[in-house]
Amino acid sequence: MNHSPLPTDKQARKNTPIASGVLDYFPAALAEIARVSKAGNDQHNPGEPLHHARGKSSDHTDCIVRHLIERGTVDDDGMRHTAKMAWRALALLQEELEEAGAPLARGAWVDEIPAYEEAHVRAVSMLKDDDLPF
Repeated sequence: MNHSPLPTDKQARKNTPIASGVLDYFPAALAEIARVSKAGNDQHNPGEPLHHARGKSSDHTDCIVRHLIERGTVDDDGMRHTAKMAWRALALLQEELEEAGAPLARGAWVDEIPAYEEAHVRAVSMLKDDDLPF
């Protein structure tokens, strides 16, 4: 089972240029989205490690539109509405891809369980008794 979001095929991997096709295009924007992510974690999960608490907010489409309407301005917390919109768009896309079969993101917590533990629980629950080594 492939736990990576990257394809295993050599050519398909080459056709997924994350550094040269995304990071190099949008370094300032991605840094701003990272700041939004940290600020959101500090607000909604104080004292906890940085993570996307999936159970706390899932109304991404409504939030995207609200932040789009206020694009070009700064929210009361000092964060740009456009950066918050971009964070929500990434969250929406990640969840859509996971529903289509992509692995659960490492930084996601589902029902306050880290994704790596959730993935383990999910993998173990898919085993049949005759798959177990004992």
